[in-house]
Amino acid sequence: MSEQKVMVLTGASRGIGHATVKRFGAEGWRVLTCSRQPFDPRCPWPGGEASHIQIDLASPDATIAAIASIKARIGGRLDALVNNAGISPKGPGGARLNTLETDLRTWGHVFHVNFFASIVLARGLKDELSAARGAVVNVTSIAGSRVHPFAGAAYATSKAALAALTREMAHDFGPLGVRVNAIAPGEIETSILSPGTEKIVEGLPMRRLGQPREVADAIWFLCSDQASYISGAEIEVNGAQHV
Repeated sequence: MSEQKVMVLTGASRGIGHATVKRFGAEGWRVLTCSRQPFDPRCPWPGGEASHIQIDLASPDATIAAIASIKARIGGRLDALVNNAGISPKGPGGARLNTLETDLRTWGHVFHVNFFASIVLARGLKDELSAARGAVVNVTSIAGSRVHPFAGAAYATSKAALAALTREMAHDFGPLGVRVNAIAPGEIETSILSPGTEKIVEGLPMRRLGQPREVADAIWFLCSDQASYISGAEIEVNGAQHV
């Protein structure tokens, strides 16, 4: 009997994170979920509460402190770290926050959650990732490569930075036996979508929204042995939106 594989997933409570828990759970993995909310008993997977870590990734101190708690639960090996948590603040009435209207605290808040937490966790868990010859997947965005009608400037630039970080991490973690990749979702049917998204969908080559499970499948692939020589890549999961 081989040892059960373990993953740590941030932003687990909804959308893509939710689908990812289910996908890896179906493969028999143990999934440690991290989110700023306590465990929601409505989440449909067994043992969820015991495998949940409440952590506010907007706080550097809380993120650093959580590493000890994660280490204590994973027992020296970590097969996958998926940095999926992301926030996209809006202005009054859901308005897009552009570079002229985003205050410094908001920039900092967004970058802590969407960018800094990813490297803090990966660096903090590098020994465990290396022991398992594991994988890191950073969830970026279509908004990281172009101005998006709804995603604000802080969100977009944090995702662009995360794509560059993926490249840097692939270079640095490779000698440790750890692969680092990114996926860049487009318009996925989750609660983060803004009103008006249907207008974007009309212009997509595939003419439909993506489903969270379609993103989870790409994350699964990158963490599996099928992707054993893929590192430093960013896979577009957007129905050809990027073309």
